[in-house]
Amino acid sequence: QVQLVESGGGLVQAGGSLRLSCVASGRTFSSYAMAWFRQAPGKEREFVASLAGNGGNIYYHDSVKGRFTISRDNAKNTVYLQMNSLKPEDTAVYYCAADNRMSAVGVLVYEYDYWGQGTQVTVSS
Repeated sequence: QVQLVESGGGLVQAGGSLRLSCVASGRTFSSYAMAWFRQAPGKEREFVASLAGNGGNIYYHDSVKGRFTISRDNAKNTVYLQMNSLKPEDTAVYYCAADNRMSAVGVLVYEYDYWGQGTQVTVSS
């Protein structure tokens, strides 16, 4: 069982930056692939970025490529999402997720086994 707790969300102006963090419980953090998803009001939850347990196999949604960076620190049981050049359309609740399959970096909601409670990101124009 893995428990995930996100932090770092907030209100920022367009063009600004935020860094999200997700801390995982347990001793085997490096055995999980991790991802960030987001859900805007009235929309389905969508993939943002993912990476494997060893920090490789990094994937991004096309809409965030070049602006967002996913990374992890296995010694701290933490995955990060650095978000730069934020746009109003990035406004959403951001969730981190863990997949039991260490090297399988999926892009679909159902592929992930554990979810955090989410953190709100609001980008004003």
